[in-house]
Amino acid sequence: MAEKKFMQADDLFHISSISDPRFSPDGSEALFIRTEMDKEKNTYVSNLYHWDRATNTTGAWTHGKDRVSGIQWAPNGEQFLFLSTRNEKNQVFLMSKNGGEAKQITDEEKGVNSAIFSPDGKKVIYHVSAEKDENKNGDEKAEEKDEKDLPKPKVIERMKYKADSVGLLEESFQQVKLVNLEDEKVETLLSGKQNFNVLDWIPNGQSFFYVTDEEVDQDFNFNMNLYRYDLDSKQSSLIETEEGYVSGLRVSPDGKQLLFVEMGRTYENATHTELYHYDLETGIKTCLTEGLDAPVGDFVVADIQQQPVLQLVVWASNRDFYFPVSTQGNLVLYYGNVDGELYPALQDDFHIYGFDVNGENQQALLTVSTPTNPSELYSLDIPSGELTQVTHFHQSFLEKTEVVKPESISYTSKDDWTVHGWFMKPAGYEEGKKYPMIVNIHGGPHAFYANTFFHEMQLLAAKGYAVLYVNPRGSHSYSQEFVDAVRGDYGNGDYEDIMNGVDYITNRYDWIDQERLGVTGGSYGGFMTNWIVGHTNRFKAAVTQRSISNWISFRGVSDIGYYFSDWQIQAEFSDVEKLWKHSPIAYVDQMETPLLIIHNENDFRCPIEQAEQLFIALKYRQQKTKFVRFPEADHNLSRTGKPNLRLERLNHIVGWFDEYLQ
Repeated sequence: MAEKKFMQADDLFHISSISDPRFSPDGSEALFIRTEMDKEKNTYVSNLYHWDRATNTTGAWTHGKDRVSGIQWAPNGEQFLFLSTRNEKNQVFLMSKNGGEAKQITDEEKGVNSAIFSPDGKKVIYHVSAEKDENKNGDEKAEEKDEKDLPKPKVIERMKYKADSVGLLEESFQQVKLVNLEDEKVETLLSGKQNFNVLDWIPNGQSFFYVTDEEVDQDFNFNMNLYRYDLDSKQSSLIETEEGYVSGLRVSPDGKQLLFVEMGRTYENATHTELYHYDLETGIKTCLTEGLDAPVGDFVVADIQQQPVLQLVVWASNRDFYFPVSTQGNLVLYYGNVDGELYPALQDDFHIYGFDVNGENQQALLTVSTPTNPSELYSLDIPSGELTQVTHFHQSFLEKTEVVKPESISYTSKDDWTVHGWFMKPAGYEEGKKYPMIVNIHGGPHAFYANTFFHEMQLLAAKGYAVLYVNPRGSHSYSQEFVDAVRGDYGNGDYEDIMNGVDYITNRYDWIDQERLGVTGGSYGGFMTNWIVGHTNRFKAAVTQRSISNWISFRGVSDIGYYFSDWQIQAEFSDVEKLWKHSPIAYVDQMETPLLIIHNENDFRCPIEQAEQLFIALKYRQQKTKFVRFPEADHNLSRTGKPNLRLERLNHIVGWFDEYLQ
């Protein structure tokens, strides 16, 4: 057998992402999406794939060079819809399962955000964005068109005037439209100065459920109300929910019950998402996950999942249902019923980031990532618990490539709390040799590292580094107390959790060279990298990415700054002393570690001025630093950025550590 090669940066082009499995109504077949990087076009390509239950075989049903998403089967199972960018803007397409060309059924100027069939399959309801002033008269529109190529000032009246990955926002609102598939007539059902989002239909097709943020002060509104809309009367009725967000709503097959996920405001954005049951006949609402102390949904941070779509709950019958839970560094599948029974249906060291269930056949399809396998489709026989791998897209790649299996670790930190994480030996590890180690810190902070494939970690190990990555307090998947503990305490308990992890590993493995330790991280992980080098010289090299260095300026320049600082640092703008106390740049005089600063030009979440301040402060003090700016990249460069820039980023990170640690 040929010797395996070590992981390389451009192996990203050999890794595809399998997502969004959807059973046909009778459960005899399913569709899913495969997304890959296109090296020649420097972009991402996704196509529809089909799975046949009888033969357990799969095959591609589209072969385009665009993006597809939003699969949904028609109720009769003879056709399905999906969204595609084949004509630039995302539009709804209809396709027969017997083959033939897909038919475009929408032609919206700004594209379509999502779409679902009506219960009779004769209509499609979909969402579009409409500008605030879309009802201008014809003369105004013509004049605007004539002058469209001239530069114009932006008049801004709201604090929410920009968004990462979007840029400066035109003030717009999400409308709901209904297209009749027989005559292709389009009707606008819901519109106005608010954002509507339809979640599901009542099976008889007479009404549907939607959420909206209401026509209120959008800058300070962090709430979505739930309504039922009646098509005959065109009236909406409110369903009482707690302040916060409702998502993932599904109506039971008999149309008498709802299941939905709610995220309240008790701990702001650190609040656990809970699963609720609602009886439409009695109006009684019950929290089903109150005793679980783990959030419903996916909060995993990784770098290879593209277009993940995770349903938050799926009914298997009028009594039984399934939902995903982030728990103890895993994303697992839970079973529940309306009587309140809950237990894990499928639990292992993995990351389930998509699933569907066919109750009649007692079968589930899941997209799963493990620490040593990027992404595949699996079939679960629910009664027996037997899990079978369906696709093998990465088999050839994995047979030729050395993949390091991370070791799960846990240790005691501040307040006697247990912290969980992973440790990787260098690829090709040899007894008796000394190796450098890199600590990699996740963003969020309310995300978490998991038992999932992480190309960046594998690359660092392949380059000869031991790799440590942990979930400090503030990370999801452990408890509500644990995830909330970082708020108002940035740089204290979380810092100790990370440094105690370094102590735990270096005391355990004497082959780690403590004179060659490195640290890196992005977003909150970038903040923590900056904080670490301002509070210890233990690391001999550091790379900070899309970081925060100054909470005072962050409040005014980030797209979320004005409320994120309140929620996370728990300091208003007038409390300059506290904002400065938690700002890494306040400790720049103590920073002596060689620091590479990586930031993205179009990052509106952690704007590039955060990096500029830190770079100038370090250069002014004649410290060893370098600033790498990435054009045409937003906050998500490491996950969804242009392929060539993702490779450049990885090469800069490895190059810096090679210079100072090897």
